[in-house]
Amino acid sequence: MAVHVVDEARRYLHCKKPLCREGCPIHTPIPDMIQLFLHSQIDEAGQMLFENNPLSVVCSLVCDQKKQCEGHCVLGRKGQPVHISSIENYISDSYLDRLELTREASRGKRVAIIGSGPAGITIAVLLARKGYDVTLFESHDKIGGVLRYGIPEFRLPKSILDRYKTQLVRLGIKIRPNTVIGTTLTLDDLQRDGYKAVFIGTGVWRPRKLDIPGESLGHVHFAINYLQNPDVYDLGDDLAVIGAGNSAMDVARTALRKGVRHVTVFCRRLQAAASQLEIDYAIADGVEFLYGARPVEITDEGVRYQTASFDKDGNVTGLSEPQFFPCSSVIVAVSQGPMDRIVSTTKGLETSDRGLLTTDAEGRTSRPGVFASGDVVRGARTVVEAVKYSKEVARAMDEYLQSIG
Repeated sequence: MAVHVVDEARRYLHCKKPLCREGCPIHTPIPDMIQLFLHSQIDEAGQMLFENNPLSVVCSLVCDQKKQCEGHCVLGRKGQPVHISSIENYISDSYLDRLELTREASRGKRVAIIGSGPAGITIAVLLARKGYDVTLFESHDKIGGVLRYGIPEFRLPKSILDRYKTQLVRLGIKIRPNTVIGTTLTLDDLQRDGYKAVFIGTGVWRPRKLDIPGESLGHVHFAINYLQNPDVYDLGDDLAVIGAGNSAMDVARTALRKGVRHVTVFCRRLQAAASQLEIDYAIADGVEFLYGARPVEITDEGVRYQTASFDKDGNVTGLSEPQFFPCSSVIVAVSQGPMDRIVSTTKGLETSDRGLLTTDAEGRTSRPGVFASGDVVRGARTVVEAVKYSKEVARAMDEYLQSIG
């Protein structure tokens, strides 16, 4: 491990007002975690972390700590902050396989969870522990959703998700892989078969287009599709990635690891939307950036684009004459939206103008007994935000299930 976690834990100041905890969206009990760790109580620390955040080990790897816990550490004001993520990862990873989840007496009520991404896993665990009979429906062959099919292996080892599956099965959760709700089976079928509550956490898997000529050409692909299985793509030597968010960084860095020689990211503005950490890693890996580059057409030989100029407030003041960037492949990475399979086959589910499910603050949709959270409600967000919101939704689902007798 690059960071000596014991030394890092000893650097912790035990502040009276721990800003690191305030900076964490899910308020991870960082002072207590470190105190237990330093007193050789690693299982107690691991249990505490899991109770607060069932995806603690995942968040320790994929969170943007510079904006959250570590970014608020007082030691970072004049030097290096405590590497909290490494301490959390060491504890959570060590504890995951020793985890022994308890389950309350069966309540005799079925709950359907559609989608096994961060939101689905969180709610499945919380409700199964409450004694509900949970079935997890996953459209892919393995659980994880965006964690497995949207985050590269070098950032999040897939073996972690396999270990989570073991814990889900031990908890009595039934898993139906390769099952798409909204095609052969519908939400109506689930409610007919006795599922008293249904949770929708299907994520955002529909790529958004640039709406420029050339997007249907054979060497053009979409980021969310590429990241699901990069090994099936032949991108050649030179790749242009259009878009500059975290997904674009994942695509760029993955492509270099899969044999592409040169990767260039087209960023519409003067600053990429990705976190600074991901940008730094991309640059270290050899990714190049074209700032202000706005594609107008994709051809068989490359990308035609214009370069924008900006004023001091970041407003576009002009566009250059079209220029040409030669490349062997293009990957479009400009965000995603939700699929409409469930909405199109279900009456009574309201959506926003972006196609996202409409819910109240606790995840209730417009259809009784149906709840939702995660990216399918809020758009593409972070894992820790999905977990935080899903804990609230799980509480609301438990209250609803108890209210119906």
